[in-house]
Amino acid sequence: MKLLHIDSAITGESSVSRRLTADVTSRLRQAHPDIEVWYRDLAAEPLDHLTLADMPAPGESTAVLDQFLAADVVVIGAPMYNFTLSTQLKAWIDRILVAGKTFRYSETGPVGLVPEKRIIIAVSRGDRYGVGTPSAPAEHLETYLRVVFGFIGVSPEFVIAEGMLIGPEARDAAIDNAEQAVAALAV
Repeated sequence: MKLLHIDSAITGESSVSRRLTADVTSRLRQAHPDIEVWYRDLAAEPLDHLTLADMPAPGESTAVLDQFLAADVVVIGAPMYNFTLSTQLKAWIDRILVAGKTFRYSETGPVGLVPEKRIIIAVSRGDRYGVGTPSAPAEHLETYLRVVFGFIGVSPEFVIAEGMLIGPEARDAAIDNAEQAVAALAV
């Protein structure tokens, strides 16, 4: 089994999403000692924003896309910045959504081409954005990621730590809840 571990938080060691992706990856390593793990830190080594020059020619590929396609499991750290994903993560996503490789169009609409892939996303958010909360209408990270990965045929799994900036007690409770969610993941 091959696992691609992606972090995108710009906050380094204080990042909750990085902590959670490390926990998920560690849990999967324990369950599968022969797992091969590739690590990509999009904050330390950011990809440029997508340009026409970055697009592969029809039938061709790129190293980023090949790495994604070769992974059986992808663990992604996705902190919420300004109600959505980081630009670093967006630049990576722009390179894996490739017509003919991860999706195709049909007479009835788009068809995802990688439904066998498992994607686990660790989300961290400063406020509470879950259904029924006052901030729910401003949540554009989890919903975006569900749409993007659904477009290529995957129903991602989420581990969410929210309320990180409300106060120390809320932060600790959110991290505890997220770590329980990590422990409950099927391996």
